[in-house]
Amino acid sequence: MGGTSAEREVSLSSGRECAAALREAGFEATELDAGPDLCARLGALAPDVVFNALHGRWGEDGCVQGLLEWLRLPYTHSGVLASALAMDKARAKEVFRAAGLPVADSLIASRDEIEAGHVMAPPYVVKPGNEGSSVGVHIVREAADAPPELAPDMPARMMVEAFVPGRELTCTVMGARALAVTDIHTAGWYDYHAKYEQGGSRHVIPADLPDDITRACLDYAQRAHDALGCRGLSRTDFRWDEARGPDGLVLLETNTQPGMTPTSLSPEQAAHCGISFAELCVWMVEDASCDR
Repeated sequence: MGGTSAEREVSLSSGRECAAALREAGFEATELDAGPDLCARLGALAPDVVFNALHGRWGEDGCVQGLLEWLRLPYTHSGVLASALAMDKARAKEVFRAAGLPVADSLIASRDEIEAGHVMAPPYVVKPGNEGSSVGVHIVREAADAPPELAPDMPARMMVEAFVPGRELTCTVMGARALAVTDIHTAGWYDYHAKYEQGGSRHVIPADLPDDITRACLDYAQRAHDALGCRGLSRTDFRWDEARGPDGLVLLETNTQPGMTPTSLSPEQAAHCGISFAELCVWMVEDASCDR
């Protein structure tokens, strides 16, 4: 848990919640804040299973997964390749397109290009190609006269994606089962604060959708999970433009390390399906392995 990514605080919260649930279920759980000495500390602990509650870079992009494979420590969630693919938004889109899944048009551009002028007709979204939790995301509205000014800590190259209007939907996959569809309501857009602060968003589950849209979300989420080669838990996010019907449903991205905080979506969907938070955590431990 923890780590050094921009999502450190979220990961600490996820880790605390999962460790508490596992202790209640009878496991001996050690909370380990991942730092430069991670390899040595894991070697000293010699755990039966590593529960990966890291989010963002290093913990979600295949790096820590590679370390765990090297140490031959069974771990939860997706393996090296699926984690790396899902975290790289451009390459994930290539996988989704090859699987026949609907995605928004996008391109990769340098910071200088993005700040010099519109590289795509507004409205569009600028986002880092390898971050989660809406970190560093800019929405450029249709009437915008100028491109966005990017924060100094943003990467040298970023994704520019056509803005997809409509409702924010998400679906969790638990192994070979797509659980449910949630409709996310916010006062503005679903940014970092809306995701993780109490009252920042309202989750409607099951989403009040036409049956064909619900079925499509469940199908697309499972197909995205399988196409990337995900294991354990994943969550796929969508936007749906109601005015366009089925053609308005667009897959945004797949998260291989969904949040496990009190306001997180995947635990809510599991609970909707009759799976308690503790049962979800136990399932992930029992599903853990190497060679994922």
